[in-house]
Amino acid sequence: MKFPLYIAKRYLFTKSKSNAINIITIIAAIGVFAGAFSLFIVLSGFSGLRDFSLSFSNEFDPDLKALPKEGKVINLSEEKLDQLQRIEGIESFSKVIEERVILSYKSKEQPAFIKGVDEQYRSVNKIDSAVVFGTWLTNSEPQVVIGNGLSRLLDIGTFNYQNLLKIMVPKPGKAAITMTNLQDAFNSRQTIVSGIYSVNEELDDKYVFTHLEFAKDLLSLEKNEYSAIEFRLKPEVSTEKISETILEVLGNNAIIKSRAELNDALNKMLNSENLFVYLIFTLVLTIALFNVVGSIIVMILDKRENIKTLHSLGATPNQIKNIFFIQGMLMTGLGGIVGLGVAVILILLQINYDLVMITPNLPYPVQMKVENIVIVLLTIFTLGFIASYIAAGRSKKALA
Repeated sequence: MKFPLYIAKRYLFTKSKSNAINIITIIAAIGVFAGAFSLFIVLSGFSGLRDFSLSFSNEFDPDLKALPKEGKVINLSEEKLDQLQRIEGIESFSKVIEERVILSYKSKEQPAFIKGVDEQYRSVNKIDSAVVFGTWLTNSEPQVVIGNGLSRLLDIGTFNYQNLLKIMVPKPGKAAITMTNLQDAFNSRQTIVSGIYSVNEELDDKYVFTHLEFAKDLLSLEKNEYSAIEFRLKPEVSTEKISETILEVLGNNAIIKSRAELNDALNKMLNSENLFVYLIFTLVLTIALFNVVGSIIVMILDKRENIKTLHSLGATPNQIKNIFFIQGMLMTGLGGIVGLGVAVILILLQINYDLVMITPNLPYPVQMKVENIVIVLLTIFTLGFIASYIAAGRSKKALA
């Protein structure tokens, strides 16, 4: 292998007598450089956007959430609450009630979801830190905290005692709602808006937070009936083991979902986009490696006399083939590693110095991940191996 490697390095780093071959070699190296550079930049940028997108849902979604397996409510006795509190690995948990409602303010109406939460909710989720106007819920009066999107749709502000927010929900029953029984078909309560939160557009247009007891009264629920239980786990705790323990307490009438499962649609969308982006840029890189094939074939044609001389001196056809195969791998490896190195430096500069900004206060999110480096190297060397093998096969025809 030393002989083919030595000759391959001479062919790669020594200028050819033909300027055309030198230009083709430089173009091939630049193509590999650009392919590795762009692939890593795109993967790092997409990783940053992915984490940026999920960070919004992480403010709202718990580590684990227990939901009813059938129906809309979970029956949770005081005994079960005590058992949940004794489970090691659970830092805190909150009982919540969720239901679709209709918000009415002045002459405007808007569908939304009400979410009744208890005093422990803020230890499970940091949604109160997303309040941009007003304050989080207090115990002084019936209050709600609504999303920024809902506040704009209803044109409602905080602590407007002259115009209260009306919340309506259909009463349980099977009778059809008609104009004659419209007033009696809904439970309704009036409340004051104490705060407006802002997380992302989807959540801001969807949820209204209120006290647990207020939601129970509105929905006519019993004392031990809840829509879900949200859990915050201690660091480095196995979610699978904790889930099994929680199910032993709640019984077969409940299911447990992790944060990833709660955002299943978002995760699938992001994973699909990541795959498509990778495939597109891999295709671009594949096209760039055609230059490597062309460069090696032109080199074989230019070195035809040298190939015959080496063959006469005892070099086997496989050794001659390995010369050009190694040359192609060296060209691919050097171009890819240099391109990757420059891309890594650029990503580090973006992380530390915010070179590219989306808004004056928001730098473009990027992430430096070892897996992205491994993906780029594997892609470069796999495609380079295929391209070099195909091109090196042409060397046997030079001996004919």
